[in-house]
Parts: sequence; C-alpha cells; structure tokens
Amino acid sequence: MQDSFDQKKKSILSEISSNSPDNLDASPKGTIDEYCLPIINTINSHGDMVTTSSCSGRVSIFLEGVKTNNSTSVVAKGHEGRWLFVTHEPNDLNNWYDSIDFKYDTSNFPKDFSSRSILYKFEPLILHVKCRNETMAQKLYVLAMNNGFRESGIGNNFNVAIRINIKLDIPIGFQSIDGDDLNCFVTEQYLKYITDISHERFKENFKKLEQLHRAIGRMMEEETKGIETSKKKYKESKEERRQRMIKEGLQRQQELRELKEKQEKEQNGIQQVDT
Repeated sequence: MQDSFDQKKKSILSEISSNSPDNLDASPKGTIDEYCLPIINTINSHGDMVTTSSCSGRVSIFLEGVKTNNSTSVVAKGHEGRWLFVTHEPNDLNNWYDSIDFKYDTSNFPKDFSSRSILYKFEPLILHVKCRNETMAQKLYVLAMNNGFRESGIGNNFNVAIRINIKLDIPIGFQSIDGDDLNCFVTEQYLKYITDISHERFKENFKKLEQLHRAIGRMMEEETKGIETSKKKYKESKEERRQRMIKEGLQRQQELRELKEKQEKEQNGIQQVDT
C-alpha cells in the first residue's frame, strides 16, 4: 500500500506527463520550461524526491495593480497587476520595448502614491522539491547551498525551495490612476543597457542550473555506489548465521515432509489401480 508521499508523487508525475500546450497547468506560463526538463527528470527519478514547481528564469515587465486607499508605498503589487511583456527565452529578449507603447519622458515622474509602477524584472531559476523525509530534505538543501543557491530553504512537509539571488527589480515607469498611458521615465538606451545585463544574468543562471543538475546526478550516483558497497562489505554475525541456519533447516524439513506426503499419495494411487 502506497504511503502519502508515494501517492503525491504519482499524482504529480501524472500531471507532468500530460502537460502540454493543449493541457496547461496552473502556472502563469501553463507549461514546464524546456530548460528545466533535464533536471526535473533527474530529480523525479529519485525515489525520495519529486518536483512540485519550477521556473528556469525569466524577464518580465510588470504593471503593478491598483493600490489600497491607505497605501503609502511607492511600489506595491496591489490588485489587477498584469504583465506587459514576459519571456523565459533569452533569444526573445532583444528590443522587447518595441512591443510596448511607451511614452518616453525622463522628466515625468509619479505625482503621488496612487500611481501604478512599471517594473523591469529578471527572476532567476527556482525549483520546489518535495522530499519524503527530513533526511532527504536536509541533504538536498545542503547540496543546493554548497552549489551557490544561497536563497534556498526548507518549508513545511519537507518541501525544499532552491533559489539563487541574481535578480533585477527596477522601476522604469508608471501609469497614473486616472490615465492609460504607460509613462517610461528612463531612455530607450537605458532599457537596452539593462537588457544586456539580463543576457549576462541568463548566462549565469543557466550555468548554475547545469552545475546544480550535475551535483544532484553525482549525489544519486554516490547513493547507488554506497548501497552496493554496503552490501559487499556486510558480514553476517554469529547470531544472524545461527538464525539463518535454523530458518533454512526448518524450510528443508518442510520441503522433505511435503515431498514424502506427495510420494505416499502417488504410491497409494498405484496400489488402488493394481487392486
């Protein structure tokens, strides 16, 4: 009978296997990032781990929502926030600003706290992994930390969040509460500059992803070797040998009794025929 972890893992793997553009999941993107598939497959091949969510890294331009009446924050998510642009693919990043109808004015800034900020965001790799027990969770957490994922942590029910702090979060404009204009208070040259920085962030991000993938692979190989070595090195104690001999002896006696009973039945059958 499956325990709760195995049941949860079976359900997650079923969802992953059926995920496609025609069968979207609950994430904003709807499908698993292709860059994450190799490490997801490796993690999910381990008996004590399963991935619950992932993002390979992305750039987004986010228009924050309408703030509450008592908000005094310059930047606050609020309600009805939305993406103006988002991509997980570095090749789609160049000239992204041409797809947004910005009004450029480096002297035009928000007049009050009610304005909705426009943020340029680079968000790096994040993986959430559910582990069977605390031992596995601690092992994965330490591995992530040792490979530079210093923002990682262990949550409830042995869920490990693997994160790295190479993000960008830059205000580039605003929208007035009573207007529809997307006001950009930085130049197009500045947007190109932070886009170039994001290309470098993507390179570092994918390098760390590969490093983490290799580290998890090595951990699993070492676990397998450790099990095989333990089996080879194991030496039976005198008491274990005595118990084994008793068990094997009783088994042989049972087999002899069954053989004798079978022979007697066959012999009785022959005698009845002769009679």
